[in-house]
Amino acid sequence: MLVNQLEFANPYWLWILPLPIVIYWFIPAYRTRQSAIKVPFFDVVVKALDEAPSDGASQLTASVWQKAILILSWGLLVFALTKPTILGEPQTREQLGRDVMVVVDLSGSMAERDFVSGTPSESGELKSISRLEATKEVLADFVKTRKGDRLGLILFGDAAFVQTPFTADQTVWLELLNQTDVAMAGQSTHLGDAIGLAIKVFEQSDDDETAIELDNTMDIKPREKVAIVLTDGNDTGSYVEPIDAAKVAAAKGVRIHMIAMGDPRTVGEQALDMDVINRVAAASGGSAFQAMNRDELTLAYDAIGDLEPQLYESTTYRPKQSIHQYPVMLIVGLYLLAFGVVTIKRQCKKATVQPASTSGDADV
Repeated sequence: MLVNQLEFANPYWLWILPLPIVIYWFIPAYRTRQSAIKVPFFDVVVKALDEAPSDGASQLTASVWQKAILILSWGLLVFALTKPTILGEPQTREQLGRDVMVVVDLSGSMAERDFVSGTPSESGELKSISRLEATKEVLADFVKTRKGDRLGLILFGDAAFVQTPFTADQTVWLELLNQTDVAMAGQSTHLGDAIGLAIKVFEQSDDDETAIELDNTMDIKPREKVAIVLTDGNDTGSYVEPIDAAKVAAAKGVRIHMIAMGDPRTVGEQALDMDVINRVAAASGGSAFQAMNRDELTLAYDAIGDLEPQLYESTTYRPKQSIHQYPVMLIVGLYLLAFGVVTIKRQCKKATVQPASTSGDADV
């Protein structure tokens, strides 16, 4: 209803609504006294002169419709002074608190089926799944706990590329994660380049937020920046060393949490360099985890969730639109209408009444 959507910014003006009544009763209109001659045979004089008498001086009295316009105009004026405001439909404004970039290794070793699925098969037995499939299952549960965070996704192998820019739409993010496959970015592991790309995406996001703040003159709080890097091998030929990239991340305010998948006792390209992984996490202010099975991978993401609690704020407001100008416009329209009516009646009266002769003035 309109009543429930209307509020007054200055309701104290309603106190002056009975002011005209107070003035009418306690401050009477100014009256003047004039001399007059009383003629008892006035009708005889009029007939003898054969002249119609003109109107004498009298106090003007407003007609009913004129009084109605005055009362309505005063009410509208007081109504406009209260600054009536229409409330719009409730709007929800969400303040996102953190940007989380998930960096996933897609090298060939991620196809190793040495993890156990958390979902039993039709026979009730748990089946072995690849490391990448285990990552997808755990991340599907992880993102459900990240309400209020913007998520991004970077994939890396021989090179690193952005699969998903920062978005608050978890459904889209998961869909693009599920479209990934082993070796789609190459067989090797360029860990340092992936961290460098994540830093670059964070910087671009900061530039976009600055532009929005300048355009809308809004006070936008800077979001925290977190990168979660999941890999199962050591760095093989990045242009930027992982340690150097971690130092740059720390300077840019990006925390990096490292999750190492697989057996560190392996050798070759698939071998885990836990020393580098621990140093990268420590240099950026993050933490390092090792997951040799799905349960440990789940625990790693749970621990990250505890380290990075939700920073989500949701406020509800109703947009306001002042309508005080419309009563003022209505007052002007009423006075123009009243002035027009009076003018027309006066012209019509002059046209119907014949002018009196100046030789026989009957005014008394």
